[in-house]
Parts: sequence; C-alpha cells; structure tokens
Amino acid sequence: MSRFLRQKIIIKTPAEIEQMREAGAIAARALRLAREAVEPGISTQEINDIAEAAIREAGAEPTFLGYSGFPASICACINSEVVHGIPSKGVKLCFGDVFTIDVGATYQGWIGDNADTVAVGDIDEKSQRLIDVTREALHAGIEQCVPGKRLGDVSHAIGKVGRAAGLGVVWQMVGHGVGVSLHEDPSIPNEGKAGKGPVLKAGMVFALEPMFTLGTDDVVMRGDNWTIVTKDGSRAAQIEHTVAVTEEGPLILTQE
Repeated sequence: MSRFLRQKIIIKTPAEIEQMREAGAIAARALRLAREAVEPGISTQEINDIAEAAIREAGAEPTFLGYSGFPASICACINSEVVHGIPSKGVKLCFGDVFTIDVGATYQGWIGDNADTVAVGDIDEKSQRLIDVTREALHAGIEQCVPGKRLGDVSHAIGKVGRAAGLGVVWQMVGHGVGVSLHEDPSIPNEGKAGKGPVLKAGMVFALEPMFTLGTDDVVMRGDNWTIVTKDGSRAAQIEHTVAVTEEGPLILTQE
C-alpha cells in the first residue's frame, strides 16, 4: 500500500480556513519584518527576536518555540543549512550569504507556516538562481492544489522544476498538512509521481516547502540534533507557503 494511502487528511471547513488566514497573515507579517531586517552583521538571534515580537504583538504565539524541544521562535539557516537551524547571538550574517527564515504563528488555535530564502547583500548568480528556482517550484506545487488533482501531482510539479534546473532536490525533508497541529497528515515529498496518492479535496490545507541545493540531494544532521545541512556543503534554499485547496482554486493563507 502507498504511504500516501495510510494517511488521514483533515478537511477544514470554510470558516476554519478563514481562521487559518488570520494565523497565516500574522506569520507572513513576522516573516516580512524579519526579512526586512536582514543585513550583514546582524545576528540570527536578533532576527528571531524581531519575528517573535511581531507574532506576540498580534496576540499570537510562536509555533516553533518549544515544539518537540526546539529552543527558538524561528528556524534560521545560512548557506549549506537546509532547515531547522537554531538562531544564535554568536552567529552573524555576512555579505554574500543566503539566509533562510522559517516562521510559524499560532493564533486562536490555528497555525500559519511560511519561509523564505533571501540574499544578504549581493550574492553570486548561481545562488540567486537557486532562490529563484525554489520559488518557481513552490508556485508550481501550489498550482496543483485544486480539487481532483492527486497529492503526487503536487510533489511531481515541485521536483520537476528543481531537476530541470539541475539542482539537488532534498527529498528526505517534506512538506506537510497543517491546521491545529504544525505537522498533520499528509507528508508531501519534494519529488513524486504524477497521478499517484489521494485525490485532493476542498478543505485540505498544506504547508508546501521545496528545498533545493546547488549540489547533492543528500543531507545530514548536525550534532545539535536539529540543523539539517547539505552533505557536500553546497548552498540550499527553502521557500514555503501554507495553502488551502478550495473549489475556486489554491488559496495562499500566508500572506498579509
């Protein structure tokens, strides 16, 4: 049996999706403010504090803080770090870095989850292309989030963009359902077979998060038991939106 078919996907009502839009807007604003603060010399802890303040000022809670013991409010990843990087006062951004910020906000019990990879000052052409292609892949996946499509269509669309660009596709880390829990069914790999998996229905809500690299697909975990990095040290990008499947088409919930 396919691993997709063993998963129980929670259907949200239109009213619940509207509540998720509020959480998503808070997460999106926090991400924007964090992104706007990015500059050479700023610490990843300072970026964390900016995002956390924005979340709390909106009456929400930082979803990641304390989640399975995670010690911060955002995930902060530099260059070869793919996901789950821990912010630190001692880690400062440098000119030419690529920096990924992942932010979650919980508002009235509902979660918005989004991420972006940005340049710190000017970056080389290959790194900028990595970011651009990752964003393109996210939107290719979003376009498949319509009733009647299959979950494999989403994964296939994401992976196809990355492979066509000659990038590594981090298949070990996945997107996921999201709602009252940060990680709900289904798991959504960043590569897959079109036409496979469960049929998408209105009310399904996914966090899509393509993760691509300039080198290998392979990743390893650092000794902190959180940070995932590329095995070959190549740069990585992760860009994410929370998206609802609706009768009218895909609805991005993480936007202001």
